[in-house]
Order: sequence, then C-alpha cells, then structure tokens
Amino acid sequence: MSTEKPTSPPAAESVSTDPVDQVIGYHIQTKHHFNRYARSMGFLDWANQPDPFRRFAGAELIPLPLLKPDEEPISPAYEAIYHPEAVACQPVSMRTLSRFFEFALALSAWKKGGETEWALRSNPSSGNLHPTEGYVVLPQINGLDIQPGLYHYAPREHGLERRAAFPAEVAAQLLAPFPAGAFLFGLSSVHWREAWKYGERAFRYCNHDIGHALGSARVAAATLGWNMALLDGVDQNTVAMVLGTHRVEDFADVEPEHPDCLCVIWRGARGEGQEAGHGEGVIPLYLDSVMVKKLAAGPWHGKANRLSGEHGVHWDIIDQVADVSWKLSADERTVPLSHVGTTPHPSLLTPHSHQQAGAIIRQRRSAVSFDGRTSISAATFFRILQRVMPRAERPQLERPMPWDLWPHALAIHLMIFVHRVEGLTPGLYVLVRDRAKLPLLQQSLNPELTWTQPPGCPEDLALYWLLEGDAKRAAAQVSCHQEIAADSAFSLGMLAEFEGRLRQTGAWFYPRLFWEAGLLGQVLYLEAEAAGVRGTGIGCFFDDPVHEMLGVQGISFQSLYHFTIGGPVEDRRLMTLPPYHHKQARGVEF
Repeated sequence: MSTEKPTSPPAAESVSTDPVDQVIGYHIQTKHHFNRYARSMGFLDWANQPDPFRRFAGAELIPLPLLKPDEEPISPAYEAIYHPEAVACQPVSMRTLSRFFEFALALSAWKKGGETEWALRSNPSSGNLHPTEGYVVLPQINGLDIQPGLYHYAPREHGLERRAAFPAEVAAQLLAPFPAGAFLFGLSSVHWREAWKYGERAFRYCNHDIGHALGSARVAAATLGWNMALLDGVDQNTVAMVLGTHRVEDFADVEPEHPDCLCVIWRGARGEGQEAGHGEGVIPLYLDSVMVKKLAAGPWHGKANRLSGEHGVHWDIIDQVADVSWKLSADERTVPLSHVGTTPHPSLLTPHSHQQAGAIIRQRRSAVSFDGRTSISAATFFRILQRVMPRAERPQLERPMPWDLWPHALAIHLMIFVHRVEGLTPGLYVLVRDRAKLPLLQQSLNPELTWTQPPGCPEDLALYWLLEGDAKRAAAQVSCHQEIAADSAFSLGMLAEFEGRLRQTGAWFYPRLFWEAGLLGQVLYLEAEAAGVRGTGIGCFFDDPVHEMLGVQGISFQSLYHFTIGGPVEDRRLMTLPPYHHKQARGVEF
C-alpha cells in the first residue's frame, strides 16, 4: 500500500469552519468510551513498525563524545538543579553539548528479550515509539569547535547531523537579542510513529511527548547551569523554516515532520550576559523573521530516511487537527531577565535523595507493573506535589525549574486517587496548581463535593480532599481497566481548563495543553525516581467517565493525561544493556 491510501474513514463533517470548533471536534471524536475506543487499526502491523531513528542521508554526522558518569562535566546533585545558584555554569562545548543531549534525548539503556532488543531514552514516549526529533541551531561560540548551522540530533549514534551550514554573521544577528552564547533548541514530531499503533488519538500522544521532551531538555540544561525559555511567540511557519521541515524535497516520499517549537538556551545566572543581548534586560519569545528567511535560503544537506515500508491507514483527521491548530501569527512577547534565584518552600530543603541528577535521569523508566503493596509517606507525597507547583504568582524566569520555561498561564490541575499514602485517608483529592483558579474549579465541579484540606498539608499546596473511600477500582476502571492505576501508591488525572482557554487563546493552544501535561509528567517521573519508587504515564483512559466522577459539566474541563506512581515490579525475563553497547561492540570507547 502507498502512504496515501487507503485513508481512514472520513470523520463526520464539521458544521463549523471555526478552528476552535474543529480542534474541539477532534478532541471529542478521539475520546475512549466504555463501549468503544477511539479508532485505530485494531492490530499491530509489525512488518511495518516505524523505525525509531531518523537519519538524513548525505548530511555529515559529527559524533559527540560518549562521556562516563564520572567524567567532566559531572552532574550536580539532583536537589541542586532546583537551586540555580547551586550549579556551576558550564561553557558551551562539545562535551557539555554531549551531556545536554545525553540527559535530554539520548538512549538510556537497551532492553533485550530473546532475540529482540529495543532502546529506552532519557525522554519517555507513548508506547516507546518516540515521534519526537530534536535539533539545535548553533552560532559561532568561543570554545565550541563546530560550524554555525542547524543540526539534527541522532540518538542512536549520539551525534549531530549538519542539515544546514549558516553564515556566522547571520546566525549571530538572529541570536543577537539573547544573552551572549545563546543557542536554539527545537522539536518536531513524526505523527506516523504514534498513528501506527494508536490511530486517530496519536496527535494527542505526540504532543504529550513534546511536553516530556521540553521537560527533559530543561532538566538537562539545569544540570549544566544553563537556562531555557520556550519561544512561543514564534509562528509555526517560522519554526518550520528554522528546522527545515518545510523542505518538501528533503522529505519526498517519506514520513514528514511536524514543526512544533523552538526554545532558547543560555548559560549563566538568569540575568547574566544580558548586556550582550537585548538592551532592555528582557528575553524575547520570538525571532526576527527576516533573519530566519536569510538562514533558510540554504544550502541544505541530507534527505530523510523512510521509517515504514508501507502504511496501512493514513489518518486524515490527524492532518486536519495539525492544520487547524497551526500557529499562524507571531507575537512579540518578552519576559524580563532576573538576577533573583528561586527560594523553595522550606519543606523542600530536605531532599528525597542525595543521588546525582544524572543518576536519576539515567535510571528513569516507565513502570509496567506495580506490586500493590508499596506505600509512601505523606511527606513524600506532599513533596512530589510541591514540585509540580509552578508558583504562578511569580514572573516567569523567577519560577522554579522547569516552570521557568513555560510562558503561558497554567491550565492543568490534578485529580488524585490516593491509595497508599501513610497518614492520608484513601479517596479522591484535587490539587489546584494555581490558587487563583480555586473558585473556577469549585464552580465547575459537583457542588456536593467536600473541599477539605488534609491534615499536615503544607500551606503552599492547594490540595483538597473531595471524596472518602477506596478509589482503587475506580482508578483502574477509568484508566482503560489498567491495574497499574490501582496497584500504585497514588494515581492521577490531569484536568485541563479546556473550552474557555481555547476560546480565549485560539486553536493553536490545543497542542500546548498537552505540552503542559507532558511537562508535568516529566517532573513526576523524576520525582518518583528520587523518592525510590517509579512512575508511568497513562494515555489510555475513558475520557467522559473521568469527568462524570467529578461532575464536570460540558467541556469546561477535560482530562488530558493520567499518571501513576508506586512500587515497580521488574520483569526479570528481560536483560538490560548499556545505552551505547552497540558502539562499544564496534570498538568505540564509551
């Protein structure tokens, strides 16, 4: 079969041409229900499983050094990355870029069962299918022996493929508004990688994965004393030109990449270097489109590889929602630089773990099963929740990492099924991540719910107990009958302010709701590891039954992602191999 046909059955025609109505229509159509799931192939076409590794034939591959954990730059303590002043700022070099990509997007291990091997990565992915591709735009930087240009990160080789060589003076002009030595980091998605398994719901999962990758990159930057901000004032056509995904000839007859986002990364204290950048002491969240067009003029190198021999179904609905949620207009937003470091709540000063951040990043896994016995203390539970609190009342760059990355007002709150938390009554709870939104949530949920703060809850947590009782069965039922939602210490659903936010902001914000959910999930993954337990994201859940539990009316709020944390059960039939053992086997030193 060709990649174009047969197509998925046509969706019911929309009665509205309004983009917001159309993304809402996509969201409603791709819900799972007790009596039916969102459409997919219904089986796995193993012969055409997508290649998880994109390469560009004809593009020069520049290997990054494979660094041992005890080689410079050595990772700081996990706790230190949440205290900007506690981490020594590293220069931008091939070694620090290597460490950045190791912690952001690299392989973290291989698993082997029988004759089959598959790779795990630092950034988690739905179904371990990894639709996300990473790029950097590097200017001329003292101490960085690499030509200015756009580079695609190749995780299997741990190297940078040079897609385009940029004139040093044009790259410098593009990055002139930012602190000295800044560079760009970009992400794109291959929707087919998720659609192969998950069908029409795949657009949701690809955007979850963008959020996870933003989180893993922000944490990776923090281990080096670097800062990072999402340039979400940039329109999507500009993102495409920067990343080269607009180049039809480079993706002819292969799976295209959807340009998602760009970030700026700079080194030093949050206000350091501002004299070398923007004159008003701010970070612009946009790029000069004239400079981008100059860079995009070429020359370019490389042609993308084909990921699947054949495609069973082309899911038109994914193309449609990608088109209507495309960000068409740029906005010249800025955020002020600040010399003020974040001061965590005193209860956060006692760490879960004294491990290095790198150790926790490398050991992070998605649990596939929980033991149904492990409990956590209330102090650990509260600490995990404090990490997902962005301190929304603060200016963006004064918020705790990784929330200093995020330029938007928060949209997601947590409904929590507490199963095994010592000192807390089992039942259903809600965490309001922005206390100013408490009245909105109380008005939107069942008025008969009890809003009571649990004993011992820290003052900075707007955590409320809603319903008492054993929630294990309910948690598993709404999570597609998956026992991992019941056998954990607690599980949760991410409840997003939905229709009102989309009407206010526009259809382009629909993917960002999932980015925020994925970013939140990445924090939960690392906090679980730091606490000595394990987490896993759950993309399969019955949407409307979740809302009915809380009495949500209409689509004012929608659950976008579920997550669960507990004591993992390891599958001892599987062997774990080092992440780059395939390079060692060829005599490449690790």
